[in-house]
Amino acid sequence: MKQIVPPSFSRRSFIKTSALAGGGILIGFNLFQACKPEAAPPVDISQLNFNDFNAFIKIADNGMVTIFSPNPEIGQGVKTAMPMIIAEELDVSWENVHVVQGALDTKNFTRQVAGGSQSIRFGWEPLRQTGATARQMLVNAAAAKWGVNASECKTENGVITNANGDKLGYGEVVKEAAVLEVPENVTLKDPKDFKIIGKDARNVDIDNITNGKPLFGLDYKEKGMLHAMVVRPPAFGKKLEDFDATEAKAVSGVHDVIKFGDKVAILAKDTWTAMKGKKALKANWVSDSKLESTEDHDKILTDLLNGTTFKTMRADGDVKKAFAAADQVIERTYESPFLPHNCMEPMNFFADVTAEKIRLVGPIQTPAGTAKRVAELLERDIEDVSVEMTRMGGGFGRRLYGDFALEAAEISKIAQKPVKVIYSREDDMTAGIYRPSIKYKISASVKDGKITGYHLKEASVNSNMYGLIPNFFPAGAIENYQVDVASYDSKITTGAWRAPYTNFLSFAEQSFFDELAEILEVDRIQLRLDLLQKVKGTTDERIQYSPERLENVIKVAVDKSGWGNAKEGVYQGFSAYYCHNTHVAEVADVVLKNDIPVVKKVTCVVDCGIVVNPLGARNQIEGGVIDGIGHAMYGDFSFKDGAPQNKNFDTYRLIRINETPIVETHFIENDIAPTGLGEPALPPAGAAVANAIKAAKGIRIYKQPFIKHMNTKAPLG
Repeated sequence: MKQIVPPSFSRRSFIKTSALAGGGILIGFNLFQACKPEAAPPVDISQLNFNDFNAFIKIADNGMVTIFSPNPEIGQGVKTAMPMIIAEELDVSWENVHVVQGALDTKNFTRQVAGGSQSIRFGWEPLRQTGATARQMLVNAAAAKWGVNASECKTENGVITNANGDKLGYGEVVKEAAVLEVPENVTLKDPKDFKIIGKDARNVDIDNITNGKPLFGLDYKEKGMLHAMVVRPPAFGKKLEDFDATEAKAVSGVHDVIKFGDKVAILAKDTWTAMKGKKALKANWVSDSKLESTEDHDKILTDLLNGTTFKTMRADGDVKKAFAAADQVIERTYESPFLPHNCMEPMNFFADVTAEKIRLVGPIQTPAGTAKRVAELLERDIEDVSVEMTRMGGGFGRRLYGDFALEAAEISKIAQKPVKVIYSREDDMTAGIYRPSIKYKISASVKDGKITGYHLKEASVNSNMYGLIPNFFPAGAIENYQVDVASYDSKITTGAWRAPYTNFLSFAEQSFFDELAEILEVDRIQLRLDLLQKVKGTTDERIQYSPERLENVIKVAVDKSGWGNAKEGVYQGFSAYYCHNTHVAEVADVVLKNDIPVVKKVTCVVDCGIVVNPLGARNQIEGGVIDGIGHAMYGDFSFKDGAPQNKNFDTYRLIRINETPIVETHFIENDIAPTGLGEPALPPAGAAVANAIKAAKGIRIYKQPFIKHMNTKAPLG
């Protein structure tokens, strides 16, 4: 079945139109085939008679509907959820829908990106409009055929019915629909009438995933392509001086050895041969400056926190005055290490660069941005570049950058052959890009038992907080509030890591509020609720969170977790946070085994608006919580003389199956447009566990990973 390019997200081009030579309008959905009332799903999709057209949707002659999913799929479930939204408004049976991954189309799509938990949020309205507009056009055509008013007609499962009980399949009126005017305004369904949205739907790729069918970038193959492994500098700050490829070229099956920049590519008949060639290559490296180590970073960040050179991100009231007048000032410092992404599928990409075109295929979170960078690198027109997206075995921000795709394109151009670059696990872990090491110093002033000032200072390797984060809680809740940032420019490449910045900031702030409650001798839940009361009714447009929605998830989490009424031997910790437009509260239940804390359960309450696919949503929440706990407890990564000290899972600690807690998820039901779920459950998890460990052991944790700073050699599991 031929790949079809979907239409735009823009309102006027949900359905593409053009003038016909004989008059009338050619509509994007004009090639629907007969959709009979008795239509049933086919056994073999490949045998169906589909017709190509430039839209999200196409229909076979037996009523089977194909919907194209435009955004990259990294395991967050958009390849299932986005077509569900279209199918809901199109009013077809989900059982009759076949989903296909769309290719990059910068002319017809906007934001073909997987990042920031924004795919569903940005796609919600346009995707609904797409399905509803198509449905209305078909209804209008049927009404004209019957000579009745369109308002008298109804649709259900791809069939139009009038008041007399007459029925027409969608495809039976498509020719008539083709000459009708595209409606400017269509009526969207009332959420109470949803039949697909809000119901559990299996991942559309689940059968192929469990059966090992080719879906991922590592699966992609083309006849005649070469496999490339790349020798990169062994340390950040080093450059290639020279190399000897004699032994590498002597490996049977190695086709060529190519230098590009400070890297050397070994091209071979298969991956294993390329690996052997890579091992045989001899290279010499030089550095022109002092190489960085974790000990250096620790001192640099501490000096930045204690220094005076900061950029102020937000300043309310007068923090200095509040601190000067305080009865007490509480100050704590929180520290986190670098972290790699460790996607299950290492980085890889296919490129075929010819004089006519540049074809890219692989797992990428930013197809448009990557196409642009490749075009600039190779000094070609962007129109020459095409990108096909495979399913990704994890992304977590690592596949936002596309450096591996640029490598493939550059090697292909030099070799004049189709090339697939493949990273080993060691390549994946040592070639960047990392979550930056960060330190926070948080101070609060207290006067007459009340918090009067709050000062957050951040020191980070390379990059600082995004502009919106200083407007998250507790912004607006404390009269004198200031956020300052400072950074150190490092040669170590850093970037987004699942829930950027908030993944550690949430731990720091929510741990700090728990400790404030202890010092003030007030209830830790009530402390947060009292602060939220001060934000209600605010006219400050900078505030990004809803105090009402955050208050609600807190109260529901307290209720659902049995907060304060845990069984003997169960210690609870609380955390609540807003990020990526979603409000989350979590309660962690910890027990002691041989005096070692073990996380048994996490109760998670989420307000993300309308839940499109509850099954997929629960998967995202559970994965985020477990990921958050695992990295907070065990994740550690260091450098010595510019070289990463962890190269594989034998030295890099991940959470294990027997250490994963039960995650009990509760969604707040409302009719608010949906927001993201891939990231928001992760940030509160670390703080909830840290606060529970404090309850269990009396130990307050200020550094990640927890296991390294609890004075115990035993595993926390």
